[in-house]
Amino acid sequence: MTAHMMKDGWIGVAKGRPQVGAFAERSRRTSFADVQAFTEMTGDRNPLHYEKALAEASVFGRLIVQGGVTSGILNALVAEDLPGPGSVFLEVGWRFVKAVGVGELITGRVEVKEVRPDKPITKLETSVRNEAGELCLTGTATVFTVPLAKS
Repeated sequence: MTAHMMKDGWIGVAKGRPQVGAFAERSRRTSFADVQAFTEMTGDRNPLHYEKALAEASVFGRLIVQGGVTSGILNALVAEDLPGPGSVFLEVGWRFVKAVGVGELITGRVEVKEVRPDKPITKLETSVRNEAGELCLTGTATVFTVPLAKS
């Protein structure tokens, strides 16, 4: 490894070094298909996701998606937008403050709070809001961005 590469650990990273204050957002509408796909992956068959009458009688008042469906939009933001391709989570600190219903439009947001110059590590402020602008998930994430060889 050259001295230059050690000084700038962002060499070879697809989107380059992000800047503090940069942000990215993505929106999508949740669906019952999301609930089913998450169950296929994890086995999570909580009745709050599947039993309409029970869910409607609960504190949530409706069918809700799994927390992994809510936070999943942040995976897409990190991997596709900021910092971008090659990025993986090292640590997350998330609070799920409001349930997301099936069929709700959600918007995820990541904002760069810290960037290490010597290693491709970024600290992000993260959030997911519903269509009414209410906070559903809040917290932080630290991500590592793998330099990707051009094919």
